Amino acid sequence: MDMRRSVGVAAASAAVVFAAGCGGGGPQSGGDQKLTGDKIVLGVLNDQSGAYSELSGKNSVKAVEMAIADFKARHGDKAVTKDVTVETVDHQNKPDIANSKAAEMYDRKGVDLILDVPTSSAALKVADVAKEKKKLYFNIGAATTDLTGKSCNKYTFHYAYDTYMLANGTGKTTTEQIGKNWYILYPNYAFGQDMEKSFSAAITAAGGKVVGKDGAPFPNTSGDFSTFLLKAPTLTPKPEVLGTMQAGAELVNVVKQYNEFKLRDKGVGLAVGLMFLTDIHSLTPAALAGTTYTDAWYWNFDQQNREFADRFQSETGTRPTFAHAANYSAATQYLEAVQAAGTDDADTVVKGLEGKEVNDVFLRNGKIRAEDHRVVHDAYLAQVKPQAEVSEPWDYVKVLKTIPAAEAFRAPSPDCKL
Repeated sequence: MDMRRSVGVAAASAAVVFAAGCGGGGPQSGGDQKLTGDKIVLGVLNDQSGAYSELSGKNSVKAVEMAIADFKARHGDKAVTKDVTVETVDHQNKPDIANSKAAEMYDRKGVDLILDVPTSSAALKVADVAKEKKKLYFNIGAATTDLTGKSCNKYTFHYAYDTYMLANGTGKTTTEQIGKNWYILYPNYAFGQDMEKSFSAAITAAGGKVVGKDGAPFPNTSGDFSTFLLKAPTLTPKPEVLGTMQAGAELVNVVKQYNEFKLRDKGVGLAVGLMFLTDIHSLTPAALAGTTYTDAWYWNFDQQNREFADRFQSETGTRPTFAHAANYSAATQYLEAVQAAGTDDADTVVKGLEGKEVNDVFLRNGKIRAEDHRVVHDAYLAQVKPQAEVSEPWDYVKVLKTIPAAEAFRAPSPDCKL
Protein backbone atom coordinates (compact mmCIF):
# COMPACT_ATOMS: atom_id res chain seq x y z
CA MET A 1 0.00 0.00 0.00
CA ASP A 2 3.03 2.29 0.47
CA MET A 3 3.89 3.28 -3.09
CA ARG A 4 7.26 4.93 -2.58
CA ARG A 5 8.91 6.90 -5.32
CA SER A 6 11.75 9.34 -5.64
CA VAL A 7 10.95 12.68 -4.02
CA GLY A 8 13.06 14.40 -6.64
CA VAL A 9 11.08 12.89 -9.50
CA ALA A 10 7.78 13.66 -7.78
CA ALA A 11 8.77 17.26 -7.14
CA ALA A 12 9.68 17.66 -10.79
CA SER A 13 6.34 16.24 -11.92
CA ALA A 14 4.53 18.52 -9.48
CA ALA A 15 6.32 21.49 -11.02
CA VAL A 16 4.88 20.50 -14.40
CA VAL A 17 1.42 20.05 -12.90
CA PHE A 18 1.39 23.57 -11.49
CA ALA A 19 2.97 25.39 -14.42
CA ALA A 20 -0.40 26.21 -15.95
CA GLY A 21 -1.94 27.48 -12.73
CA CYS A 22 0.87 29.55 -11.25
CA GLY A 23 2.41 32.93 -11.72
CA GLY A 24 5.59 33.69 -13.58
CA GLY A 25 9.26 33.75 -12.64
CA GLY A 26 10.74 36.08 -10.07
CA PRO A 27 9.21 38.96 -8.12
CA GLN A 28 7.47 41.41 -10.43
CA SER A 29 6.82 44.39 -8.17
CA GLY A 30 9.08 47.37 -7.84
CA GLY A 31 9.75 49.94 -5.13
CA ASP A 32 10.44 49.09 -1.52
CA GLN A 33 7.89 46.30 -1.12
CA LYS A 34 9.40 43.19 0.42
CA LEU A 35 8.77 40.31 2.78
CA THR A 36 8.26 40.87 6.47
CA GLY A 37 11.40 39.51 8.09
CA ASP A 38 12.60 38.28 4.68
CA LYS A 39 10.58 35.10 5.16
CA ILE A 40 7.15 33.54 4.64
CA VAL A 41 5.41 31.70 7.49
CA LEU A 42 2.36 29.55 6.77
CA GLY A 43 0.10 28.48 9.63
CA VAL A 44 -2.05 25.34 9.75
CA LEU A 45 -4.72 25.62 12.44
CA ASN A 46 -6.89 22.52 12.71
CA ASP A 47 -8.08 19.51 14.69
CA GLN A 48 -5.17 17.15 15.33
CA SER A 49 -6.65 15.02 18.10
CA GLY A 50 -10.45 14.84 17.72
CA ALA A 51 -13.32 14.04 15.35
CA TYR A 52 -11.75 15.79 12.33
CA SER A 53 -8.12 14.79 12.83
CA GLU A 54 -8.09 11.96 10.28
CA LEU A 55 -9.76 13.81 7.43
CA SER A 56 -7.28 16.70 7.71
CA GLY A 57 -5.14 17.04 10.85
CA LYS A 58 -1.40 16.50 10.79
CA ASN A 59 -1.48 15.21 7.23
CA SER A 60 -2.63 18.64 6.08
CA VAL A 61 0.55 20.02 7.63
CA LYS A 62 2.44 17.52 5.48
CA ALA A 63 0.51 18.65 2.41
CA VAL A 64 1.52 22.26 3.07
CA GLU A 65 5.15 21.18 3.52
CA MET A 66 4.91 19.45 0.13
CA ALA A 67 3.63 22.70 -1.41
CA ILE A 68 6.58 24.58 0.05
CA ALA A 69 9.05 22.04 -1.32
CA ASP A 70 7.49 22.31 -4.78
CA PHE A 71 7.54 26.11 -4.64
CA LYS A 72 11.26 26.09 -3.86
CA ALA A 73 11.93 23.53 -6.59
CA ARG A 74 9.96 25.56 -9.13
CA HIS A 75 11.64 28.89 -8.53
CA GLY A 76 15.08 27.98 -7.19
CA ASP A 77 17.30 31.05 -6.85
CA LYS A 78 14.54 33.25 -8.29
CA ALA A 79 12.20 32.50 -5.37
CA VAL A 80 11.13 35.58 -3.46
CA THR A 81 12.65 33.82 -0.43
CA LYS A 82 14.04 30.40 0.45
CA ASP A 83 12.92 30.85 4.06
CA VAL A 84 9.40 29.37 4.03
CA THR A 85 8.24 27.55 7.15
CA VAL A 86 5.09 26.13 8.77
CA GLU A 87 3.62 26.77 12.20
CA THR A 88 0.85 24.44 13.35
CA VAL A 89 -1.61 24.36 16.27
CA ASP A 90 -4.41 22.00 17.36
CA HIS A 91 -7.59 24.06 17.93
CA GLN A 92 -9.43 21.05 19.40
CA ASN A 93 -12.61 22.13 17.55
CA LYS A 94 -13.12 24.86 20.16
CA PRO A 95 -13.95 28.38 18.92
CA ASP A 96 -12.30 30.14 21.87
CA ILE A 97 -9.05 28.23 21.35
CA ALA A 98 -9.16 28.89 17.60
CA ASN A 99 -9.66 32.59 18.31
CA SER A 100 -6.74 32.92 20.72
CA LYS A 101 -4.38 30.69 18.73
CA ALA A 102 -5.08 32.55 15.48
CA ALA A 103 -4.18 35.85 17.15
CA GLU A 104 -1.04 34.27 18.58
CA MET A 105 -0.04 32.85 15.20
CA TYR A 106 -0.39 36.23 13.50
CA ASP A 107 1.12 38.33 16.30
CA ARG A 108 3.78 36.16 17.93
CA LYS A 109 4.61 33.50 15.35
CA GLY A 110 4.78 35.88 12.40
CA VAL A 111 2.30 33.84 10.37
CA ASP A 112 1.38 35.43 7.01
CA LEU A 113 -1.43 33.02 6.13
CA ILE A 114 -3.60 30.72 8.23
CA LEU A 115 -4.87 27.58 6.46
CA ASP A 116 -7.51 24.91 7.03
CA VAL A 117 -9.58 25.50 10.26
CA PRO A 118 -12.30 22.81 10.15
CA THR A 119 -15.30 23.32 12.47
CA SER A 120 -17.42 26.22 11.28
CA SER A 121 -17.78 27.88 14.67
CA ALA A 122 -13.98 27.99 14.94
CA ALA A 123 -13.61 29.12 11.32
CA LEU A 124 -15.88 32.13 11.86
CA LYS A 125 -13.79 33.22 14.85
CA VAL A 126 -10.60 33.01 12.78
CA ALA A 127 -12.23 35.09 10.03
CA ASP A 128 -12.85 37.82 12.62
CA VAL A 129 -9.20 37.67 13.73
CA ALA A 130 -7.96 37.83 10.13
CA LYS A 131 -10.09 40.91 9.53
CA GLU A 132 -8.84 42.59 12.70
CA LYS A 133 -5.17 41.79 12.06
CA LYS A 134 -5.41 42.39 8.28
CA LYS A 135 -3.76 39.04 7.61
CA LEU A 136 -4.64 36.33 5.08
CA TYR A 137 -6.82 33.34 5.91
CA PHE A 138 -7.67 30.52 3.48
CA ASN A 139 -10.38 28.36 4.96
CA ILE A 140 -10.31 24.74 3.76
CA GLY A 141 -12.01 22.58 6.37
CA ALA A 142 -15.17 24.47 7.35
CA ALA A 143 -18.36 24.47 5.30
CA THR A 144 -20.50 27.35 6.53
CA THR A 145 -21.61 29.71 3.77
CA ASP A 146 -21.40 32.58 6.27
CA LEU A 147 -17.70 32.78 5.37
CA THR A 148 -18.79 34.18 2.00
CA GLY A 149 -21.99 35.72 3.37
CA LYS A 150 -22.55 37.89 6.41
CA SER A 151 -19.12 37.04 7.88
CA CYS A 152 -17.08 37.60 4.73
CA ASN A 153 -14.15 40.00 4.81
CA LYS A 154 -11.34 41.23 2.61
CA TYR A 155 -8.71 38.90 4.08
CA THR A 156 -10.69 35.62 4.17
CA PHE A 157 -11.00 33.21 1.23
CA HIS A 158 -13.23 30.11 1.28
CA TYR A 159 -11.40 27.47 -0.67
CA ALA A 160 -12.63 23.88 -0.91
CA TYR A 161 -16.37 23.39 -0.38
CA ASP A 162 -19.40 24.67 1.50
CA THR A 163 -22.86 23.57 2.59
CA TYR A 164 -24.49 24.90 -0.61
CA MET A 165 -22.17 22.78 -2.76
CA LEU A 166 -22.95 19.67 -0.71
CA ALA A 167 -26.71 20.21 -0.65
CA ASN A 168 -26.92 21.26 -4.29
CA GLY A 169 -25.39 17.94 -5.30
CA THR A 170 -26.52 15.36 -2.75
CA GLY A 171 -29.82 16.84 -1.54
CA LYS A 172 -31.15 17.50 -5.02
CA THR A 173 -30.05 14.20 -6.57
CA THR A 174 -31.15 12.01 -3.66
CA THR A 175 -34.59 13.62 -3.54
CA GLU A 176 -35.07 13.13 -7.27
CA GLN A 177 -33.77 9.57 -7.43
CA ILE A 178 -34.25 7.89 -4.03
CA GLY A 179 -36.94 9.46 -1.85
CA LYS A 180 -38.96 12.62 -1.27
CA ASN A 181 -39.40 12.43 2.52
CA TRP A 182 -36.34 13.16 4.68
CA TYR A 183 -35.32 13.05 8.32
CA ILE A 184 -32.26 15.21 8.93
CA LEU A 185 -29.81 14.59 11.77
CA TYR A 186 -27.18 17.30 12.22
CA PRO A 187 -24.48 18.32 14.72
CA ASN A 188 -25.91 21.24 16.67
CA TYR A 189 -23.38 23.98 15.96
CA ALA A 190 -22.72 26.41 13.09
CA PHE A 191 -21.77 23.79 10.48
CA GLY A 192 -24.67 21.46 11.20
CA GLN A 193 -27.19 24.29 11.42
CA ASP A 194 -26.02 25.64 8.07
CA MET A 195 -26.12 22.13 6.57
CA GLU A 196 -29.69 21.62 7.77
CA LYS A 197 -30.80 24.91 6.18
CA SER A 198 -28.97 24.25 2.90
CA PHE A 199 -30.23 20.68 2.59
CA SER A 200 -33.80 21.60 3.53
CA ALA A 201 -33.79 24.27 0.81
CA ALA A 202 -32.38 21.87 -1.80
CA ILE A 203 -34.82 19.09 -0.84
CA THR A 204 -37.82 21.43 -1.02
CA ALA A 205 -36.68 22.87 -4.36
CA ALA A 206 -36.44 19.31 -5.74
CA GLY A 207 -40.02 18.54 -4.68
CA GLY A 208 -39.23 16.80 -1.40
CA LYS A 209 -40.15 17.39 2.23
CA VAL A 210 -38.30 17.34 5.54
CA VAL A 211 -40.63 15.40 7.85
CA GLY A 212 -38.36 15.72 10.88
CA LYS A 213 -35.01 17.10 11.99
CA ASP A 214 -32.90 16.99 15.12
CA GLY A 215 -29.67 18.58 16.28
CA ALA A 216 -27.35 16.20 18.11
CA PRO A 217 -24.84 17.53 20.65
CA PHE A 218 -21.41 18.49 19.27
CA PRO A 219 -19.02 17.11 20.13
CA ASN A 220 -21.01 14.01 20.96
CA THR A 221 -18.60 12.60 23.52
CA SER A 222 -20.72 9.50 24.14
CA GLY A 223 -20.76 8.53 20.46
CA ASP A 224 -24.39 7.44 20.94
CA PHE A 225 -26.93 8.49 18.29
CA SER A 226 -29.47 5.75 19.03
CA THR A 227 -32.22 8.09 20.27
CA PHE A 228 -32.29 9.90 16.94
CA LEU A 229 -31.83 6.87 14.71
CA LEU A 230 -34.58 4.85 16.38
CA LYS A 231 -36.91 7.83 16.06
CA ALA A 232 -36.60 8.02 12.26
CA PRO A 233 -38.80 5.04 11.25
CA THR A 234 -41.52 6.07 13.73
CA LEU A 235 -42.21 9.42 12.06
CA THR A 236 -45.33 10.06 10.00
CA PRO A 237 -44.95 10.04 7.10
CA LYS A 238 -42.04 7.66 7.43
CA PRO A 239 -38.89 9.17 5.91
CA GLU A 240 -37.46 7.40 2.90
CA VAL A 241 -34.12 9.07 3.52
CA LEU A 242 -32.08 9.67 6.66
CA GLY A 243 -29.80 12.60 5.92
CA THR A 244 -26.87 12.62 8.33
CA MET A 245 -24.83 15.81 8.47
CA GLN A 246 -22.18 14.56 10.88
CA ALA A 247 -18.57 14.39 9.72
CA GLY A 248 -15.37 12.53 10.57
CA ALA A 249 -15.48 10.22 13.59
CA GLU A 250 -19.08 11.22 14.37
CA LEU A 251 -20.23 10.18 10.90
CA VAL A 252 -18.53 6.83 11.42
CA ASN A 253 -20.55 6.30 14.61
CA VAL A 254 -23.83 7.31 12.96
CA VAL A 255 -23.34 4.91 10.05
CA LYS A 256 -22.32 2.02 12.31
CA GLN A 257 -25.48 2.51 14.39
CA TYR A 258 -27.65 2.98 11.28
CA ASN A 259 -26.48 -0.44 10.11
CA GLU A 260 -26.79 -1.95 13.58
CA PHE A 261 -30.45 -0.89 13.80
CA LYS A 262 -31.06 -2.15 10.22
CA LEU A 263 -32.79 1.06 9.18
CA ARG A 264 -32.29 0.30 5.49
CA ASP A 265 -34.33 -2.89 5.96
CA LYS A 266 -37.02 -0.71 7.56
CA GLY A 267 -37.26 1.40 4.41
CA VAL A 268 -35.10 4.32 5.54
CA GLY A 269 -32.27 4.93 3.10
CA LEU A 270 -29.07 6.80 3.94
CA ALA A 271 -27.75 10.07 2.51
CA VAL A 272 -24.49 11.51 3.80
CA GLY A 273 -24.12 15.27 3.74
CA LEU A 274 -20.34 15.36 4.04
CA MET A 275 -18.01 12.41 3.63
CA PHE A 276 -14.26 12.06 3.34
CA LEU A 277 -12.17 9.19 2.02
CA THR A 278 -10.96 8.48 5.56
CA ASP A 279 -14.56 7.94 6.68
CA ILE A 280 -15.11 5.28 4.00
CA HIS A 281 -11.80 3.68 4.94
CA SER A 282 -12.82 3.51 8.62
CA LEU A 283 -16.26 2.07 7.89
CA THR A 284 -15.26 -0.06 4.86
CA PRO A 285 -17.07 0.24 1.52
CA ALA A 286 -19.35 -2.64 2.51
CA ALA A 287 -20.96 -0.45 5.19
CA LEU A 288 -21.62 2.37 2.70
CA ALA A 289 -22.06 0.60 -0.66
CA GLY A 290 -24.29 2.60 -2.97
CA THR A 291 -24.23 5.75 -0.83
CA THR A 292 -24.21 8.85 -3.02
CA TYR A 293 -22.54 12.06 -1.86
CA THR A 294 -20.88 15.19 -3.19
CA ASP A 295 -17.10 15.32 -3.26
CA ALA A 296 -14.80 18.27 -3.86
CA TRP A 297 -11.94 16.11 -5.24
CA TYR A 298 -11.01 12.45 -5.56
CA TRP A 299 -7.50 11.06 -5.55
CA ASN A 300 -8.03 8.55 -8.41
CA PHE A 301 -10.16 10.79 -10.65
CA ASP A 302 -7.39 11.14 -13.26
CA GLN A 303 -3.65 10.71 -13.73
CA GLN A 304 -2.80 14.16 -12.39
CA ASN A 305 -4.61 13.49 -9.12
CA ARG A 306 -3.14 10.01 -8.87
CA GLU A 307 0.44 11.26 -9.25
CA PHE A 308 -0.13 13.67 -6.38
CA ALA A 309 -1.78 10.89 -4.35
CA ASP A 310 1.15 8.52 -4.94
CA ARG A 311 3.58 11.11 -3.67
CA PHE A 312 1.35 11.97 -0.71
CA GLN A 313 1.12 8.31 0.21
CA SER A 314 4.88 7.93 0.07
CA GLU A 315 5.09 10.78 2.60
CA THR A 316 2.23 9.78 4.90
CA GLY A 317 1.32 6.15 4.31
CA THR A 318 -2.24 7.07 3.37
CA ARG A 319 -4.18 8.43 0.41
CA PRO A 320 -5.19 12.11 0.51
CA THR A 321 -8.67 13.39 1.23
CA PHE A 322 -9.94 16.47 -0.56
CA ALA A 323 -8.91 18.51 2.50
CA HIS A 324 -5.30 17.44 2.08
CA ALA A 325 -5.28 18.26 -1.64
CA ALA A 326 -6.99 21.60 -1.02
CA ASN A 327 -4.47 22.62 1.64
CA TYR A 328 -1.68 21.80 -0.81
CA SER A 329 -3.37 23.86 -3.52
CA ALA A 330 -4.16 26.81 -1.25
CA ALA A 331 -0.60 27.01 0.07
CA THR A 332 0.67 26.87 -3.50
CA GLN A 333 -1.62 29.63 -4.76
CA TYR A 334 -0.67 31.90 -1.86
CA LEU A 335 3.05 31.35 -2.40
CA GLU A 336 2.67 32.04 -6.11
CA ALA A 337 0.74 35.22 -5.38
CA VAL A 338 3.54 36.44 -3.09
CA GLN A 339 6.10 35.46 -5.72
CA ALA A 340 4.26 37.44 -8.39
CA ALA A 341 3.81 40.49 -6.13
CA GLY A 342 7.29 40.43 -4.62
CA THR A 343 5.75 41.16 -1.23
CA ASP A 344 3.71 39.55 1.53
CA ASP A 345 1.77 42.78 2.07
CA ALA A 346 -1.74 41.42 2.60
CA ASP A 347 -3.61 44.08 0.61
CA THR A 348 -1.29 43.63 -2.37
CA VAL A 349 -1.60 39.84 -2.28
CA VAL A 350 -5.40 40.03 -2.03
CA LYS A 351 -5.50 42.27 -5.10
CA GLY A 352 -3.42 39.72 -7.03
CA LEU A 353 -5.67 36.83 -6.00
CA GLU A 354 -9.04 38.41 -6.74
CA GLY A 355 -10.46 37.24 -10.04
CA LYS A 356 -7.59 34.83 -10.69
CA GLU A 357 -8.43 31.77 -12.78
CA VAL A 358 -6.64 28.61 -11.69
CA ASN A 359 -6.20 25.04 -12.82
CA ASP A 360 -4.11 22.87 -10.53
CA VAL A 361 -4.22 19.44 -8.91
CA PHE A 362 -7.22 20.46 -6.76
CA LEU A 363 -8.89 23.32 -8.61
CA ARG A 364 -10.40 22.34 -11.96
CA ASN A 365 -11.88 25.31 -13.79
CA GLY A 366 -11.08 27.23 -10.64
CA LYS A 367 -11.66 30.92 -10.08
CA ILE A 368 -11.13 33.10 -7.02
CA ARG A 369 -14.23 35.30 -7.08
CA ALA A 370 -13.51 38.95 -6.35
CA GLU A 371 -17.08 39.60 -5.13
CA ASP A 372 -17.03 37.34 -2.07
CA HIS A 373 -13.71 35.42 -2.10
CA ARG A 374 -15.48 32.11 -2.78
CA VAL A 375 -13.06 29.87 -4.68
CA VAL A 376 -15.24 28.06 -7.21
CA HIS A 377 -14.26 24.88 -9.05
CA ASP A 378 -15.72 21.67 -10.44
CA ALA A 379 -17.30 19.33 -7.89
CA TYR A 380 -18.31 15.69 -8.22
CA LEU A 381 -21.32 13.52 -7.55
CA ALA A 382 -19.76 10.31 -6.21
CA GLN A 383 -20.94 6.89 -5.12
CA VAL A 384 -19.31 4.33 -2.83
CA LYS A 385 -18.48 1.12 -4.70
CA PRO A 386 -19.69 -2.28 -3.53
CA GLN A 387 -16.85 -4.17 -1.86
CA ALA A 388 -16.67 -6.56 -4.82
CA GLU A 389 -15.75 -3.69 -7.14
CA VAL A 390 -12.88 -2.40 -5.01
CA SER A 391 -9.78 -3.45 -6.94
CA GLU A 392 -7.11 -1.69 -4.85
CA PRO A 393 -6.83 -0.21 -1.36
CA TRP A 394 -8.43 3.25 -0.94
CA ASP A 395 -10.10 3.27 -4.39
CA TYR A 396 -13.58 3.15 -2.93
CA VAL A 397 -15.49 5.60 -5.09
CA LYS A 398 -16.80 6.03 -8.62
CA VAL A 399 -17.52 9.53 -9.87
CA LEU A 400 -21.01 9.57 -11.39
CA LYS A 401 -20.80 13.04 -12.87
CA THR A 402 -18.89 16.30 -12.75
CA ILE A 403 -20.81 19.30 -11.44
CA PRO A 404 -19.40 22.31 -13.33
CA ALA A 405 -17.90 25.11 -11.25
CA ALA A 406 -20.59 27.53 -12.43
CA GLU A 407 -23.31 25.25 -11.01
CA ALA A 408 -21.56 23.81 -7.95
CA PHE A 409 -21.54 26.99 -5.84
CA ARG A 410 -24.14 29.62 -5.10
CA ALA A 411 -24.02 33.10 -6.63
CA PRO A 412 -22.35 35.82 -4.54
CA SER A 413 -24.49 36.69 -1.53
CA PRO A 414 -25.86 40.21 -1.06
CA ASP A 415 -24.97 39.75 2.62
CA CYS A 416 -21.26 39.87 1.76
CA LYS A 417 -19.77 43.36 2.04
CA LEU A 418 -16.04 43.10 1.51
